[in-house]
Amino acid sequence: MVLRGPERFRELIECMWDEDPVVRMRAADATEKVSDAQPDLLKPYKRELLGLLAEAEQIELRWHLAAIVPRLELTGAERQRVVASMEHYLEDRSSIVRTFALQGLTDLARKEPGLRGRVKQILEESLVSGTAAMKARARKLLKELGD
Repeated sequence: MVLRGPERFRELIECMWDEDPVVRMRAADATEKVSDAQPDLLKPYKRELLGLLAEAEQIELRWHLAAIVPRLELTGAERQRVVASMEHYLEDRSSIVRTFALQGLTDLARKEPGLRGRVKQILEESLVSGTAAMKARARKLLKELGD
């Protein structure tokens, strides 16, 4: 619906702050899908999304934000904040959040070559100490970044 009527994107974004965790989760999922097709729709909400990335506690919100936020055009300082949040997500109790954080960090490293060394190190550490899902994703991402 939002892809057909992008003027409704604001409503979708606002729902990620809803009191109901199910609404937040569904809004984050839809935002991830819409922004995959039209990442420019995220631009007006960068500040809010960066704040939510740092503050979100809900597992489902975190893993979707880890996929969404790397689609933003970030300044160097913003990128460092996002990397710090993603590294914090690597400590999450949820394997899904940790796995999406690996993906998010890799997506950032594709845009910013200066991050590649650090991200490769994180991926290599995940091959040793991560969950099965993290190990599988880390293998895939290391290949994509080029060993």
